[in-house]
Amino acid sequence: MRDDAVVAAAKRGDQDAWRALYRAHAGRLVVWLETRAGNDSAVTAEDVAAQTWLTAAEKVADYEGTAEEFGGWLFGIARRVAANSRRRSGRRRTEPVAEAPSTAVAGPDATIAEQDWVRDLLAGLSPRERDVVACVDVVGLSAEDAAKALGMSQVAVRVARHRALRRLRSDARTSLLATSLA
Repeated sequence: MRDDAVVAAAKRGDQDAWRALYRAHAGRLVVWLETRAGNDSAVTAEDVAAQTWLTAAEKVADYEGTAEEFGGWLFGIARRVAANSRRRSGRRRTEPVAEAPSTAVAGPDATIAEQDWVRDLLAGLSPRERDVVACVDVVGLSAEDAAKALGMSQVAVRVARHRALRRLRSDARTSLLATSLA
């Protein structure tokens, strides 16, 4: 397939050609990306669109087609950029949440105080770490099964579990020390 005049000019770096492609596709690209919002409030649809246009500029030499077909190619790039952004924000999500799970987490024979203590400890974990601990240590899934269930790699499960357990041990020691000094 041969390039049309606009695409051929864009490949040569013609700013007017890039403006024409941008005008034709930028608005609907942002609208489409807004419907695919990720879980990171720091990354907006405009951010993903900007990264998409940068990637398109880097890879336009490999594109063959017309200015109208350029949209499909561009949206494919945007889909991959958005997916990478969601994965990246999922891996970096470490903020504690305000509320711990309301189910009994300390075992069937635990007192209310023990259950509250465990809930308080778990509240200090990120949602990701809490999910990993729940899958592996509470439910008893293997790292492989937990990875499948949570949509993570096995390495990410092991790392999140290691960090969570280290944080829990540190928080438990601090909490026990504080109660013994009171």
